[in-house]
Amino acid sequence: MKRRTFFMTLLLFVITIHVGIMLIAFHTYRETVGQAKESSSALHYYISSGLLRDITALDSRGVDYKQGIADLSQPYGILAKNQKAGIAIYDENALVYSSLGEKGEVGFSELPQNRDRRITLKKNGGSLSVWVAGRLPEPYNNYALIYRSDISSTLQGWNRMKNTMFGVGLIISGFLAIGLRVLLNRLFQPLSDISNTSKRIAAGDYATRLTIKGTDELAAMANSFNQMTDEIQRQMQELVATAENKQLFIDNFAHELKTPLTTIYGYAEYLQRAAISEDEKQFALECILSESSRMQAMAYQMMELANLRIDQIHMEHLSVEDLFQKVRQAMLLKASQKKIDLLFYCEIQKIYGDVNLLESLLINLIDNAIKASNPGSPIMVKAFEYDDAPIITVEDKGKGIPQKALSQVTQPYYRVERHRHRSDGGAGLGLAICEQIVERHKAKLTLTSNPGAGTTATITFTTLT
Repeated sequence: MKRRTFFMTLLLFVITIHVGIMLIAFHTYRETVGQAKESSSALHYYISSGLLRDITALDSRGVDYKQGIADLSQPYGILAKNQKAGIAIYDENALVYSSLGEKGEVGFSELPQNRDRRITLKKNGGSLSVWVAGRLPEPYNNYALIYRSDISSTLQGWNRMKNTMFGVGLIISGFLAIGLRVLLNRLFQPLSDISNTSKRIAAGDYATRLTIKGTDELAAMANSFNQMTDEIQRQMQELVATAENKQLFIDNFAHELKTPLTTIYGYAEYLQRAAISEDEKQFALECILSESSRMQAMAYQMMELANLRIDQIHMEHLSVEDLFQKVRQAMLLKASQKKIDLLFYCEIQKIYGDVNLLESLLINLIDNAIKASNPGSPIMVKAFEYDDAPIITVEDKGKGIPQKALSQVTQPYYRVERHRHRSDGGAGLGLAICEQIVERHKAKLTLTSNPGAGTTATITFTTLT
């Protein structure tokens, strides 16, 4: 594109310059020829007037001027020769005097019949002449004067000027080509940078950016390109993170299935091949049922997680006291088995959401808190407002979560301590379900924790109505 723009622009300028020079040259040629015609016409008039005075003077003295017309014309022939011209005198169609060269070289086949002068150009070989013909006034109108002026030298000067102008035009065109090349290189440099940057981005170098210089349209374009690149990089990072999360989910799920399947297969093979007692058989069946139950729980939780992404939820204003009461009843037995106190504090009356999902959310968070807490430690559930936003927190004094694991604990089957979940019967989907419930409510789930000091889960609701 740059090369095509260069040649097209240069061609346009060269054509414009040379057409302008041609127009100037044509105008100058017309003026030069016009001035030559005017000068020749003036000298023709001067010689005609002088010759008329001489003839009149001789005629008034009774001298036969017809016999001396050649002598009278000779001084004017010398005058014309000094002007690089020549004259010819005709008596009707008979030539009586000529300083034009050979006899009969007059340039006109017919002389004018009246007092009008005839002016014309005649080219002879490589020379160009102005010819002026006219008759003397009456009663001497039988005489005609022809004046010829060679303007070749004048036209040679015009021709040199024309060639000089075209030479200057070529020089200007050369400088113009250099300047145009430099200008186009500068103008197209941002496009070249964009092209090179695009190729690097296409090759996977998403950190590449354009350098922004100035505040003009090119700088605005570079800024827009960088913003587009930032968005592409962000989306690519999200895709990579999503792919990694999917792979992590598959890895964790496969790892989670490995233990129960191995246990079930092992005890089933044991029942089939070994001669065992009824007590041993009962023990093996209980292990198979336990692992099957855990796999069933995993399947139900996966279905719940999938349904959360697609099902519509029923949003309404609900009582926080009633919500806390249902959650207390659901988790009281499990908490009492571990001698953990459930403490509920409510400073707000209403909250906007789906009562079933919010109940499941709090049950999952409290269940995780119970698993992480030591016997005798409390778990506090609070509901309050901060900056006009309803907030619910679930706080425990348990083992806590390492800082590097906080951003991963909501991923399906992610385990900070793998052995803890198996011993407690967890399927590894509780916090993933919590994350989905919070997202469906357009809320925000924040986990803060200190290892050995406990964990606080904070749900901040942004949808008030």
